[in-house]
Amino acid sequence: MSITPPYLKKGDRIAIVCPAKKLPRPMTDAIALLQSWGLEVVLGETVNASYHQFAGNDNFRARDMQRFLDDDSIKAIIAARGGYGTIRIIDELDFSHFVQHPKWIAGFSDITVLHAHIHANYGIQTIHGQMPVNIQDGSSTSLETLRKAFFGEELTYEFKSHSINRPGSAEETLIGGNLSLLVAVLNSASDFSYDDKILFIEDVGEYLYAVDRMVRTLKRAGKLKNLAGLVVGRFSEVKDNDIPFGQTVEQIIMEAVSEYDYPVCFDFPAGHIPDNRALVFGKALNLAINEQHTIAKYI
Repeated sequence: MSITPPYLKKGDRIAIVCPAKKLPRPMTDAIALLQSWGLEVVLGETVNASYHQFAGNDNFRARDMQRFLDDDSIKAIIAARGGYGTIRIIDELDFSHFVQHPKWIAGFSDITVLHAHIHANYGIQTIHGQMPVNIQDGSSTSLETLRKAFFGEELTYEFKSHSINRPGSAEETLIGGNLSLLVAVLNSASDFSYDDKILFIEDVGEYLYAVDRMVRTLKRAGKLKNLAGLVVGRFSEVKDNDIPFGQTVEQIIMEAVSEYDYPVCFDFPAGHIPDNRALVFGKALNLAINEQHTIAKYI
């Protein structure tokens, strides 16, 4: 049974931190949006820091994250951006206070390391959704779903089914995140069982052969065998070699899971896209897929 952190309410304080790559620009739009929700925004020192490609060196970024994990006046932490770097600090973080006083942690892409680690070790729900660096380009719908996730309002998604979907239904806990990062944490302290879970995956900028390799790595590790369902978000900016790989992302994934019988849906509106709808990892999701529509509703 997962733990649900207290939902936000107006007047709460939310922290923006950079556990990975440094920011390319100020967080003006994000701050204004969060304030419009009635939240008080606190900026971490990493928001203005730079060390090569990172938002400060590893120790600096870990200290900034730790500060907010331990601060009970902060009711949620949102990662300003992804990029690369969270895996370099995850083992330096002390979650003992966080476990006693859970709070929402939100982000996606490289932040999958945090999602996975918290799910694996503490069973506390987290939010996969738009981050401050993406807010100025994010769709109004995606930003509204992020607000709903933070404030505990109903989240239901319905969209047209992809022709390659495998129909069916499941009602289990949703887990997952960025495919590259899920592979990166395999057999580590941040790895966890996928059995009887609904798995969500997405990625950006990968070659088709690399997508195939990562999906097959998860399969060889036994991660895809006992799923309750598979939700595939957007694979954006996918690349191919001069000699074509010969399969689409959808074909790669369906071939890998062809021997299993759980429901599979593609083109879920989440990932590295403007319409990146919020998902709550660790929470039970009712997934229903037919030839016309896919409905995903939190319960």
